[in-house]
Amino acid sequence: MSTSTVIRPVEDTTSGVFGRSRRLSDRPHEQVVFCEDAATGLRAIIAIHSTALGPALGGTRFYPYADERQALDDVLRLSRGMTYKAAVSGVHLGGGKAVIIGDPAVDKTDALLAAYGRFVDSLGGRYITAADVGTHAADLDVVGRHTGHAVGRTVASGGSGDSSPLTALGVFQAMRAAAENIWGTPQLEGRVVGVEGLGKVGYALVGLLAADGARVVVSDVDPAAVGRVASDFPDVRVAGNVAETSLDVYAPCALGGTLSPATARSLDARLVCGAANNQLTVPEVETTLGERGITWVPDYVANAGGLIQVAGEVDGFDPAVVRSDVESIFERTAEIFEMARILGTGLGAAADRIAEQRIDAA
Repeated sequence: MSTSTVIRPVEDTTSGVFGRSRRLSDRPHEQVVFCEDAATGLRAIIAIHSTALGPALGGTRFYPYADERQALDDVLRLSRGMTYKAAVSGVHLGGGKAVIIGDPAVDKTDALLAAYGRFVDSLGGRYITAADVGTHAADLDVVGRHTGHAVGRTVASGGSGDSSPLTALGVFQAMRAAAENIWGTPQLEGRVVGVEGLGKVGYALVGLLAADGARVVVSDVDPAAVGRVASDFPDVRVAGNVAETSLDVYAPCALGGTLSPATARSLDARLVCGAANNQLTVPEVETTLGERGITWVPDYVANAGGLIQVAGEVDGFDPAVVRSDVESIFERTAEIFEMARILGTGLGAAADRIAEQRIDAA
């Protein structure tokens, strides 16, 4: 009797959508959709990480990625972050995100946004989109004409408008709660706070900090953004690189990945709390910061104000309730400090524990 050996191909678990998702955590993505429309040039990726707590909500980022791999890595990280942000925030939503590959200043057209809206609609409500880097409320108006699953539209179109002010308010409240834990008072008066990135959220955060009496230092790669802040807030000091300045608080509010192992070893601050997503290049950065006596407030805790606002649209928008929910980021941050003390960990692990407990209970 003869036998034969079947040679099976070895699965490559280090690349592709499945491998990338597994590397992020042991909670893989539910669905990743690649969308292409030849007529408009649309190339988009929609990533649904989890719908355990409700439909996956997350913004659409329009960005000139170097290649498809970079876009995929970004959308997988961002969508997972939205799952944890929604869970910690207490909203009845899951986590998702979308990216459109291209330069919004050149490639964004109403026809392209309409095609994108039709792709969102084809998911039947599993994914609800909103604005992000490179997209705005007016863009969501266009998308929303082709799907009922778009939030963050202009007030004139029935939406809640720009979420930047409430995102900034949430960061400010998280910063105050952290300040109380570190220095014994939530007031930021006299504290040197470095705001890196002066887009819509960074600009609004500068205003809140200045009103609270903080000594604000700013930087941005866009001279026009720096000029606007310098004109509107004359007491603000402009630096070439905020992260290289001596600070009490470092507030990254541009794109993510500014906290690398090298940055963590050189940063001169006591607290990191900002609006940027995916601030740590690798999770170990939080450990390095902690060893140097620097507290990091997880980005998805601090920057949840925008999510809370657009979640309010899903539930029926009440501005007073939404603002109160955003201000409660102060109490949520304090709760995470307490959990970290109980667990003997950093705030990142404590926030993850709170989020995962809510997801697992769903």
